[in-house]
Amino acid sequence: MPDFISSNDLRVGTCIEVDGNLYVVTAFQHTKVGKWGAIIKTKLKDLNTGLVIERSFRAGEKVARAVLEGKRAQFMYRSGSDFHFLNLETYEEVVLPEEVVGENQDFLVENLEVELLVYEGRYIAVNVPPFVDLEVVDTPPGVRGDTASGGSKPATLETGLVIQVPLFVNRGDRIRIDTRTREYLERV
Repeated sequence: MPDFISSNDLRVGTCIEVDGNLYVVTAFQHTKVGKWGAIIKTKLKDLNTGLVIERSFRAGEKVARAVLEGKRAQFMYRSGSDFHFLNLETYEEVVLPEEVVGENQDFLVENLEVELLVYEGRYIAVNVPPFVDLEVVDTPPGVRGDTASGGSKPATLETGLVIQVPLFVNRGDRIRIDTRTREYLERV
């Protein structure tokens, strides 16, 4: 039996079930429309396909909240399009396809602790920490004297992700990345 919440209680990160599909709320806005009452405009990311849709709910409308179970795991390695994790509670190996891991594969390095989300007995997503430290494997050298301009250059990280970094970052440096925005934070 699903757990119902009011649309007024929707927040970023809330997982809901709409029309048989699982969505996570990525943005919401509470607006009042003249004499008709309030509506909650949301952006919902489909956990199966990754597509983002916009959906409006009437204020106070009941929405089915999906109760997800999080399991601590450690990323071990990638084999083709499969990702291998070690469940840190049962020490069993969990193999997930690329579709479940999604864009978070850009941050997976060996021994990284993640959270595997389970809904009704099946794995539906992988949550990575908000910040990860990755090594720069390729970046053009910074031009001497350009640092005052605050410029940036592309850098390829050990996972294959390409991001913009400051000019002083060199090949072999370890940098901290914000996984939510995919942006450079600092050199570590």
